[in-house]
Amino acid sequence: MSEKAFQIGIQENPCISCGACCAYFRVSFYWAESDEAGGVVPQALTEQVTPFLSCMSGTNARASRCVALEGEIGQAVSCSIYLNRPTPCREFDQSGLDGIANEACDRARARYGMPPLETVDLAGLSAFKPGTEPAREVR
Repeated sequence: MSEKAFQIGIQENPCISCGACCAYFRVSFYWAESDEAGGVVPQALTEQVTPFLSCMSGTNARASRCVALEGEIGQAVSCSIYLNRPTPCREFDQSGLDGIANEACDRARARYGMPPLETVDLAGLSAFKPGTEPAREVR
């Protein structure tokens, strides 16, 4: 989830009751993000994919699940390295944030039997269901 979504804190963050993205995608990133190379991601929790690419341990498997994911998907989850997570995790936004759907989020949630998230329009601080348009001001 992006820093913006975390800071605004509209209602309860849906990511803390989801975790599907952490158990669906390979989390690949530039190797220098690891703490041994000067970054912040704990090297002990990573695997080397190529000479220049690492991934979070557990995400390079057919049955993917990040080693840093704690809890039960779809119930209550957290990231044990949230402040030190790699770039792909920092840049992955929940679907519907700022009125923008994230098909990857929707796909991961569907894999675990969860519906798409409602779209949140942070500019107007309103929420609307997927497939509907937010109310527009008539002048």
